[in-house]
Parts: sequence; C-alpha cells; structure tokens
Amino acid sequence: MAEPRSPAPVPPNPVGLPSEGSVVVEMDPVEYTLRKRLPRKLPKRRNDVYVNMKTDFKAQLARCQKLLDGGGTGGHREICIHGLGLAINRAINIALQLQASSQWALQIAANTSTVELVDDLEPEDPDEAGEPITRTRNNSAIHIKVFYPDPQ
Repeated sequence: MAEPRSPAPVPPNPVGLPSEGSVVVEMDPVEYTLRKRLPRKLPKRRNDVYVNMKTDFKAQLARCQKLLDGGGTGGHREICIHGLGLAINRAINIALQLQASSQWALQIAANTSTVELVDDLEPEDPDEAGEPITRTRNNSAIHIKVFYPDPQ
C-alpha cells in the first residue's frame, strides 16, 4: 500500500508578497507599477558624498578630491563616502583612487550596514485592481571614511 502523499508545496507568488497560511495571494505583476522610494539618508554634512550609478565616475571622484583639497574653502581632513547596493563597488573604487592619488597619505576605514528600503506597488487601473501595496526589502550599504591621519 502506498504512503499518503503530503500536500504539494505552495509556490511563491510572483511579487514576493507573503502568503497567508496555505492560501496564496494572487497578484498579476503586469497590473501593478513598481515605485521605489528613495532610501532614508544619513544627515547630510558638508563632507558626506553619496555615490550613485547615474553620475559620471570621474565627476564623483573629482568632487571627493575637491573636498579633500579644499576647493577654495580650506579642505576637509576627512570625507565620508556612502554607497548603496550596486554603488558599493563604485564607492570602494573612489576611495581607493583617492588613496592612490595621494601617494598613500590618505587612510581608509569602511563600515557596512543593511538599509531597509520601501517599495510601492500601485495598480495600473485603480478602478479594477485593489489598493496600493507597500513592501519592504533590505539592501547592503557601505560607509567609507577617507582621512588624513593625525601627524605624530
């Protein structure tokens, strides 16, 4: 005699929303528009640089160099470069380029974190579909302090 079969696993729904028990929340991703909210930023200081993938790399590198050199306002001894998600590699590259161009006079200290991001799923046709849905997700972030060490 054959053993009784266990119930078939419930497949994940297409947009990654949690299902309630064994009932799957069905939602057609074509009927919703994904709107990604901007991440919550740390307090903006004059020596903070938020790196992204849209701005030209050389322009971001020049901005960091200008902050360290002074740019007519007496330069900072340290800057903090922030990168989120895909921009982490770019933030690291900028910090290393700054260090190399200073003949290794600059030092680097990096911290990583996880940032909670919020997305809105808005129905394409508000008359037919349900209410907008909000979901959260996590993304990696890096915060790199680039500084001149104190003279001894």
